[in-house]
Amino acid sequence: MDTEERITASKLNDEEEGLELSLRPKRLTEYIGQKSVTENLKVFIEAAQMRKEPLDHVLFYGPPGLGKTTLAGIIANELDVDMRITSGPAIERAGDLAAILTNLNNNDVLFIDEIHRLNRSVEEILYSAMEDYALDIIIGKGPSARSIRLDLSKFTLIGATTRAGSLSAPLRDRFGVISKFEMYTVEELEKIIKRSADILNIEIDKDSMTEIARRSRGTPRVANRLLRRVRDFSQVKGSGMIEMNITEKTLRSLGIDKEGLEGLDRTILQVIIERFHGGPVGIDTISAAIGEERVTIEDVYEPYLIQAGFLHRTQKGRVVSNLAYKHLGLESPKEEQLSL
Repeated sequence: MDTEERITASKLNDEEEGLELSLRPKRLTEYIGQKSVTENLKVFIEAAQMRKEPLDHVLFYGPPGLGKTTLAGIIANELDVDMRITSGPAIERAGDLAAILTNLNNNDVLFIDEIHRLNRSVEEILYSAMEDYALDIIIGKGPSARSIRLDLSKFTLIGATTRAGSLSAPLRDRFGVISKFEMYTVEELEKIIKRSADILNIEIDKDSMTEIARRSRGTPRVANRLLRRVRDFSQVKGSGMIEMNITEKTLRSLGIDKEGLEGLDRTILQVIIERFHGGPVGIDTISAAIGEERVTIEDVYEPYLIQAGFLHRTQKGRVVSNLAYKHLGLESPKEEQLSL
């Protein structure tokens, strides 16, 4: 299955990018969730403005779709500076990074998404840029080669990553502010859905907001996507207002169950239970059994299954929890033993 076609995929597709921008908050006061992160940032931003200095470099890490890019844009707005957006894979050579850095103005924000995927040679050049606001460039080759230092405008680097453990220690240590993004609660997602519905001029009842929030896998991006799909069903097969009956019908048609699991999520759990007696089983074995690449299972499906308590990752392999047996309507081995 193409992960981009999944309704609960955390990444944006091309058609959604423009709409997503219209739903993003522009100020800290509008931002919902990640309370400890935003409260700390508010202090750091105000202190930097009082000193008339650039904000310390910031690292955001956590699952995709939780608002890291949005919060980076808010920081730039609060500082009243421009923001340049790029990604780790897009910066292939040292010259690409030099071109970006030399075009930054004083106190500007540079946002690098997927910063853990930076080329190592590019990353090493970034060290001096972050610490000394300078670039060391080698001109020429062999004995005639010489080093030139270019001074840069003072800037704030905001890095975002879904894999904080993949960052090298020298790069991670150069960030003054490191913040972890957590999954959103149902109550926080309800507020986000209400805000998005108001912006999109959608009428929706309270029960529908709660149901969409419950099935959004703790992710605002998924919540907004589900809201738009329920809107489509309500316009074609309902009255135009989102009510509970049309909400349940839409989510059932999309194959999203009460816990936000899709078909392949359930398949992973069922395969581990039926073929491997609930585990432990290795990730490569699971990959072969369901016909999906290992990296897809690890990056796309496993994080939520683990967060929701359906799957455990152990040294011996993956193990399905009793909660997963109950969710799938199956009797767990422990329950069978108790009934004997």
